[in-house]
Amino acid sequence: MGLGDDLMARIRMQGLEELEIQLSKLGTKSVDVGKKMVYAGSKVVANEIKRGLKSLPEDKFRYLHGDDKFSGVPKEQKKDLENSFGVTFIDIDNKGNTNAKVGFDGYGSFKTKKYPKGVPNQLLARAIESGSSARKKTPFVRKATNRSKNKAVEEMEKVLNEEIENIMRGD
Repeated sequence: MGLGDDLMARIRMQGLEELEIQLSKLGTKSVDVGKKMVYAGSKVVANEIKRGLKSLPEDKFRYLHGDDKFSGVPKEQKKDLENSFGVTFIDIDNKGNTNAKVGFDGYGSFKTKKYPKGVPNQLLARAIESGSSARKKTPFVRKATNRSKNKAVEEMEKVLNEEIENIMRGD
């Protein structure tokens, strides 16, 4: 599990051999079931990140002087992050791995000379997560992914079991 360069939450689930074996027994339906499982796990992680985002401390925008740093996020930028956050479509890479990304997209409403379209939301989220010369580090994505990992696996197992039951019943 780690964070990609674009601040997309990435969880690599190791030790899920039993789930893989069950999934492989589904034959042609395994791809669709795998997608449903990954989406269910991604939603759990996304909801936890949203909770972390909402709990970020707020700070008023101001021009910084000397060693001053932002310790929170201006309300407008926090709203921009909330609005730009989401889960991508599920895809399967060339190695057969089923993937979904959870992260930020687009530009915020705060425009600058350097960012005339607005500050990129991924850049802002990364600065909040890791800190910068103007911002104190406030990790919220990493903490959320750590908190939600076990629940995501449980949700994926639940979806797999439900899908197996549906297939066995002929639904």
